[in-house]
Amino acid sequence: MPSLKSYHTFALDASCSTLTPFNSTDAFLDAYTRSDLNYLLGEGSNTVFLSDFDGQVLVNHITGMTHTETHKAHTLRVGAGENWHKLVSTCVENGWHGMENLALIPGSVGAAPIQNIGAYGCEVMQFIDRVEALEIESGRTLVLSNEECQFGYRDSVFKHALAGRCLITHVTFSLTRNGEPETSYGELAKLTRPTPSAIYDEVIRIRRQKLPTPSVLGNAGSFFKNPVITQTHFQALAQTSPDIPGYDVGNGQVKVPAAWLIDQCGYKGQELGGVRCHPTQPLVLTNTGAATGENVVAMARAIINDVSSAFAIPLEPEVRLVGEKGLIAL
Repeated sequence: MPSLKSYHTFALDASCSTLTPFNSTDAFLDAYTRSDLNYLLGEGSNTVFLSDFDGQVLVNHITGMTHTETHKAHTLRVGAGENWHKLVSTCVENGWHGMENLALIPGSVGAAPIQNIGAYGCEVMQFIDRVEALEIESGRTLVLSNEECQFGYRDSVFKHALAGRCLITHVTFSLTRNGEPETSYGELAKLTRPTPSAIYDEVIRIRRQKLPTPSVLGNAGSFFKNPVITQTHFQALAQTSPDIPGYDVGNGQVKVPAAWLIDQCGYKGQELGGVRCHPTQPLVLTNTGAATGENVVAMARAIINDVSSAFAIPLEPEVRLVGEKGLIAL
């Protein structure tokens, strides 16, 4: 059975029945129809294989990029199998500005709209014009507008109505010329000359300082979503925890950093089996080299239970956890 250890950044020892890279929709459909159980993978930065997968893992290698421009914007149509950070770097190098705040996020271009990736004051939904996908059952091409993608916080239609029903093949981005740089995030606000290149460099510096490099220390980035609670709930918590951070997201709701909640419960730097809560960013769980799927589940459940007990806030995993037969929930 082919090993999946190098195909997901948490790097647990796991295997699958069949491993099939593809670079076209025809190759994908041919392979997909030959197996009763399939899992679609990009670069594995948001997937943790907790055990051997009893099916076929299909790896998206659809690549390529085309660029057109008008006096208002740059338009990029990019293959879903392209590396995300490589795309951002290409944009900065060519003066196509806007996505520099999203530098160094691991993963593929095709995963970006599914997760609506975001960091340092930006979300990818701000730049997506449309998403092209293959409807697996019918074989027809879907072209979804930004609105039809139903983007939300780390969310999209690809996690709901279209989950498991389509393959993202291309994403088209529109980058407005002369857009205002986004510097609302703490460290970025300190830049004296917040040019796109300066923001790009600073984001990379911050991420490398705070977050472990997956190729050095196995991890899947932020393991949990930052929870959104009601303003009433937040104010009640502030009575007993005056230093609780929160960010108003409108509609009477507040986003609370999951890292702060996890830290308050004493998990920063703690280890269970081979899984460690990172000492500088407790939102990240890491594989010290000897982790098992059972360790990952045990640590995640312990954190969820303790945060819920202390703050009455349910944490939700941001990563996709895959067991023997497919996705599992905590």
